[in-house]
Amino acid sequence: MEGPQDTETGRNDAVAPAPAELSRALDAVGAGAYVVDERGCIIAVNAQAELMLGRSTEELVGHDAHELLHRGPHGQTLPHSQCAMRQAFHEGRSAQGAGEYFALPDGSVLPISWLITPYAFDGEGGRTLVIFHAQEPAQEPGPLPEAPTATLTELERLALLAEATAQLTSTLDTDEMLRRLIRLVVPRLADWVIVDLITERDEVWRDVVAHAEGAAIKRHEDLEGPMPPVLEESQWPLSRALRGVASTVTGPERYHRTPDSGIAVEQRHLFDRTGMHSAAIAPIRGTREVLGALTLGRAENPVGYTSADLPLVEDIARRAGLALDNARLYQRQRKVAETMQNHLLPQLPRVPGLEMTARYLPAPDASQVGGDWYDAFPLSDGATALAIGDVVGHDLEAASGMAQVRNMLRAYAWSQNEPPSRIVAWLDEAMEHITDVRMATMIFARIEALDDGTWRLSWTNAGHPPPLLIGRDGVARFLEDGHGVALGTGLRAPRPDAQAVLEPGSTLVLYTDGLVEEYGKVIDVGLDRLRRHAAAFVHRPLSVLADQVLRRVRPDDNDDDVALLALRTPV
Repeated sequence: MEGPQDTETGRNDAVAPAPAELSRALDAVGAGAYVVDERGCIIAVNAQAELMLGRSTEELVGHDAHELLHRGPHGQTLPHSQCAMRQAFHEGRSAQGAGEYFALPDGSVLPISWLITPYAFDGEGGRTLVIFHAQEPAQEPGPLPEAPTATLTELERLALLAEATAQLTSTLDTDEMLRRLIRLVVPRLADWVIVDLITERDEVWRDVVAHAEGAAIKRHEDLEGPMPPVLEESQWPLSRALRGVASTVTGPERYHRTPDSGIAVEQRHLFDRTGMHSAAIAPIRGTREVLGALTLGRAENPVGYTSADLPLVEDIARRAGLALDNARLYQRQRKVAETMQNHLLPQLPRVPGLEMTARYLPAPDASQVGGDWYDAFPLSDGATALAIGDVVGHDLEAASGMAQVRNMLRAYAWSQNEPPSRIVAWLDEAMEHITDVRMATMIFARIEALDDGTWRLSWTNAGHPPPLLIGRDGVARFLEDGHGVALGTGLRAPRPDAQAVLEPGSTLVLYTDGLVEEYGKVIDVGLDRLRRHAAAFVHRPLSVLADQVLRRVRPDDNDDDVALLALRTPV
């Protein structure tokens, strides 16, 4: 069950390092905290735990937590069978206790109270979170009293906040962040959760109304949608929260009075429809402004909220605000990147008899415009040039280099009536001296109609994935000929040319490697996936084929931009 260990330190070298985001999330916990993997080995620890245990992260990570830390009251080794924490870990359940001991480096022990709970981070399960407090040695651990209210214990509150930090801030998708927020608070803190957000146009939109129905969560889309504007003079709870004035505990009795605004009318309708008897409302604040309001409500749970619950609701809303701020910044950057890239990429020419379409998808990182590009333009001899390429990099420098390479290629191709290999050889040499592009791959081709109704394709390939040709009968093959070295290598080996005849109704697909490369797999897997899906849609309109290829072939873990150029000859 255990991986290889360092015989001197007892450290398990097979333990995978934790993501940096997980370690940062633990630092938000106001107590000692560490996370173990499915074997019980520590993979992340916060600064408070290092201080309390007198050990550094390097001295903790990789060790079996039980073997390293758990002891009896006199420092003796504690068998697994006597460790309640270990039992809960193996059963995959939450538990808490007190009157146990952790070993310190000097041989003494630290009395602790603890909470342990299964912990999913960034969609990955199999981990367990342990939070612990130091106890006074004289304290006698006793059974935890039955709480007459629904208030969380301090350890449960800290665990929830740590989970909220990790879950909410580890995604840049607003919808996914809201789904995670719902799962965090329902039904743990509330029967109902409502999220009202202020759009970038200062409009209020009720984005979430969700309710716990047993183990399931149900969205009530009929209660979601646009809301009336926030009035500065309104002193009712939701209006105050949306202005960032205050958090409030309220109930339906407040909203059955004469309303002072349209939002108050909507809130009365909400209480009537949901049956909530108590609600806690807190502002969702970003770094510069109020972004909305979080409402937690209780209907089935008979315990009403009190002012003592507001700090926890505010803490969760604050984390949601940070996540929402990041997501909105991401979306703005992504929009700018897409707009810039679309302006850099050309409009396709109208070529009699040829149908053409192109697609571009940016890399997942919003701020990264990329070096992938496509082009098609008329040549001086009446043929049409086709190009697909990938300049190394995912930044403004790569996008700038892409524009330089594309423009130089156009100039050479228009002015020199030469085979594709000669044009690309000149481009490779010029690129080394008058651009900052270090390396690039590309296919440069020319296509022209023949008298018999077919089309001749001539091309050279500079280190790029091969074109895909699909016949009208659905038979698909990659054009492997004409392959040479990438641009920017410094090699001056002769570049080959290749030719193929495109029969009527043929479809040609040029693409960049982001479409077919998948982490941990050989590229042949992606190429075969492309061949099968493109052939399946060869009888559909060319635009449909392009969209379906991108949707079905591009790997889910793709971190690269993708360019695609497809054409079809007339039947």
